[in-house]
Amino acid sequence: QVQLVESGGGLVQAGGSLRLSCAASGRAVSTYNMAWFRQAPGKEREFAGCIFSSGINTVYADSVKGRFTVSRDNAKNTVYLQMNSLKPDDTAVYYCAAGPSWATIKATSYKYWGQGSQVTVSP
Repeated sequence: QVQLVESGGGLVQAGGSLRLSCAASGRAVSTYNMAWFRQAPGKEREFAGCIFSSGINTVYADSVKGRFTVSRDNAKNTVYLQMNSLKPDDTAVYYCAAGPSWATIKATSYKYWGQGSQVTVSP
């Protein structure tokens, strides 16, 4: 079993930055693909970005490409989401997820999920 705990969320003004962390425990996640999803009020959960187990390859949703960066530190069993140039539309609960090597943009591909971290971007 893998437990994931997100942290780093909060309130930020538009144009600002935040970095979310996702700390894993229970087992090493170095062989998992790791992803960030988000869910805004009244909307479905959507893919934001993911990083492959290699730590090299990443995939991003068009809505965050160029502004968000997913990275990982396998030695710390932690994944990060650096969010820059934040917009009010980025307001959501952000979830960290761990999945097998073939998991990318589909939420159903991921087996383990964190409890979420609220990010609120004010105009």
